[in-house]
Amino acid sequence: MRFMMRHIWAIFLAGSLVAACNGQQDNQRASGASEQAETERVVEGVEGLVVSNPSAFEEAIAGAKPGDRIILANGIWEDFDILFEGEGTAQNPIELVAQTPGEVILSGQSSLRIAGQYLVVSGLVFRDGYSPRNEVISFRKDAEKLAFNSRVTNTVIDGYSNPNRSQRDIWVAMYGRNNVFDYNHLSGKQNAGPTFAVRLNTEESQENAHRIAYNYFGPRPVFGSNGGETMRIGTSHYSLTRSATVVEHNFFDRCSGEVEIISSKSGDNVFRSNTFYASRGTLTLRHGNGTLVENNLFDGAGAPYTGGVRVINARQTIRNNYFRGLTGNRFSGALVVMNGVPNSPINRYHQVDGAVITGNVFDGVRAIELGEGSDAERTAIPINSAFENNIVIGAAEASPFSLYDDMSGVRFAGNTAAQTPPAALADGFRVEAGLDASSRDAADYGVTREETGVAWYPKVAEGSPFRKGQEIRLSPGADVLWEALGRAAPGDQFILSAGHYHEAKIITVDVPVTLRAAGGQVPVLSFERPHMFVLSGNGGLELEGLKAVGTSAPDGSGNSFISTSSSLGSDNHRLIITDMQFEDFDVNRGFSVATAAKGAFFDEITVSKSSFKDISGIVFKLDEETDDYGIYNAEYLTITDSTFENIGGPIASVYRGGRDESTFGPHADVSGSTFTNIGRNGAPLMRLHGIQNGSFSGNAMSDTQPLSVTYTTGLPIFAMSDNRVDGASQDAFAEITDLRNRK
Repeated sequence: MRFMMRHIWAIFLAGSLVAACNGQQDNQRASGASEQAETERVVEGVEGLVVSNPSAFEEAIAGAKPGDRIILANGIWEDFDILFEGEGTAQNPIELVAQTPGEVILSGQSSLRIAGQYLVVSGLVFRDGYSPRNEVISFRKDAEKLAFNSRVTNTVIDGYSNPNRSQRDIWVAMYGRNNVFDYNHLSGKQNAGPTFAVRLNTEESQENAHRIAYNYFGPRPVFGSNGGETMRIGTSHYSLTRSATVVEHNFFDRCSGEVEIISSKSGDNVFRSNTFYASRGTLTLRHGNGTLVENNLFDGAGAPYTGGVRVINARQTIRNNYFRGLTGNRFSGALVVMNGVPNSPINRYHQVDGAVITGNVFDGVRAIELGEGSDAERTAIPINSAFENNIVIGAAEASPFSLYDDMSGVRFAGNTAAQTPPAALADGFRVEAGLDASSRDAADYGVTREETGVAWYPKVAEGSPFRKGQEIRLSPGADVLWEALGRAAPGDQFILSAGHYHEAKIITVDVPVTLRAAGGQVPVLSFERPHMFVLSGNGGLELEGLKAVGTSAPDGSGNSFISTSSSLGSDNHRLIITDMQFEDFDVNRGFSVATAAKGAFFDEITVSKSSFKDISGIVFKLDEETDDYGIYNAEYLTITDSTFENIGGPIASVYRGGRDESTFGPHADVSGSTFTNIGRNGAPLMRLHGIQNGSFSGNAMSDTQPLSVTYTTGLPIFAMSDNRVDGASQDAFAEITDLRNRK
């Protein structure tokens, strides 16, 4: 029996690698089920040596022979730096498995390195910590000893992020050749660096024929800077090298770290039958030639900035994919064909040459961008390319096509469209009013969420993190909130009865919680320390129906009602303020309502039906990322139906410097609000530096200066309408500075 199981593994591994090399798909889904079943049989086998501590593991691995199985005992293995090194054979690999899949937890500062031949790892979970190394799982021991013909399967990495967001690492790095990574679950990476990377930095790792299949790539939240890819294959330095990596049947679930969901930076890769769900950005063929993208489903699900494929370089093929409900444009369009740089350096944009885009369905997409990036540097138009036999249905009445340069180097033929395309493309289209995509079934593309990952670990639910826990009623008193929130579980709601809640201690919030009034008289919050709340980890606040006063705060610089701490670990935060009152935040010159520390990031700050009065500083201070690397503190700042009176600084200061093109924010939208006596010494109403998208509409101003808006990169949009200044209509109420063309 044992020999038979080893023989089955050898046949599977060899078959996987042949399929990867040849690009075959025969019965992939059916075989996928049998592959997973075989994995489970291997994991649950009773034969093997059970080890219960690192010393026992090291002794076992030192004597491991082909066919041996080392079983990690169930439990928490803290700070366990695993080196799994050995020489198995195709018929008899060496295995490292969990005693029970999902019940061996690698926590603290743990990691896994694999080096040798025919090694198998299965059933582990990495969580509650972060790697002390550059990688959590590495298919090598060091630069000299790599992994070959090896496999990691049925393994989970969940939220195993360095608490310092700026510290770069990679969760999984593949080196060597002929390795398989399948049926794994990776979710919640918060710090810099790709979630998954294929490295080509030695000759032994090139033309690698790795297979990455049936994995669940769970949500990767907005990173707010370059370096948030979910997958990267190669780097600019090795971009003209063949990788020949196959990425198939994976589910990318809300992978929205930056504009490149996947950054393919090498040649001859295959992306087949994957699903990209509600993921911002695109599968980007950033460098390298000869890559195939086929039978994938790009389902935007109406989420913002969702895109499809961005095409750069030579001999790229995009065929038989389904693009549905994609809302992105420009670098995040459903299809983006870039202009190149003549005689491009290896790290810039090589000309599109010989692209074949055929047999695809574009169903309800906002934008197809042709010649994108055309500027004084990117002047090399696409050549020797074809756009043929595609179905194109835009999301609006107008055609989704935008042309930014000459498209004579692309042949358009045999296409069908619901909207009339631009005249330059018209000969290649038949226009059918009312065209739908009923001839194609989106279910025939990609893979379902349930077919990927592991069966024994939950995938990440959608929806707000608030109001999912218990309702807990509180009565007024001293340090009541400090006591209650110290025991809070994610999603708990604290219902405050009327009265005074005075806090002598700073309250650290590391999970999402709600504080709201029970009704009747408004509860009053006051605090003695520089901050009442500090958000850390996954901390978030929803505040509703309360009054906060700053009269008891110390007379010192830098007070704020809500602050953040990246030193305590900083995942993305959310702050929702509804029907709140903020008064008397003026015991010193720089008192704020909410501030973001350097390295902290808010997914959203949403304010509605609230009032702010007598505040000496910047109400929302989101301007600590001044290094000009394209980093910023908040993705969305939204203010509606609120009043601001006697404010010493701007109501918001948002800063994003640099010229990086990898992000979509920050956003700032303000509507239906009233501003009176804002800004001392000529401070603007708002200071928005590097804004990418925003609006200012339906507001009323008196005794205040205009907004200060600075454009630094991209194609920012900031709309102003229906505003009134001192009772008179004045739509545009901003001083705009454009730095994009300055050296």
